[in-house]
Amino acid sequence: MTDSFYKHHVFFCLNQRDPGAERPSCASCNAQAMQEYAKKRVKQLGLAGPGQVRVNKAGCLDRCEEGPVVVVYPEGTWYTYVDETDIEEIVVSHLQNGQVVERLLIDRP
Repeated sequence: MTDSFYKHHVFFCLNQRDPGAERPSCASCNAQAMQEYAKKRVKQLGLAGPGQVRVNKAGCLDRCEEGPVVVVYPEGTWYTYVDETDIEEIVVSHLQNGQVVERLLIDRP
């Protein structure tokens, strides 16, 4: 068990802006379905719960132009994604196996 309550705490931006807003919104990119998919997969893989992984909804994470976005704490690893294939890779590679998914990183080294 880590010093943190969760080994990984995952936040999906689900912010929805009005049509015609100056900035994009993650909710317009199927973010709700992707958050639900990640939560389901984490449970299916037996990774959910205290000391393990928690997948949460979040309001605006203020990285709108790079979205849709998801952030994994405590590392503070920021990802973007397109579909369930990308979410699956984040869940298996990062959350299950501890390997950052370089191709989906927003802040690349």
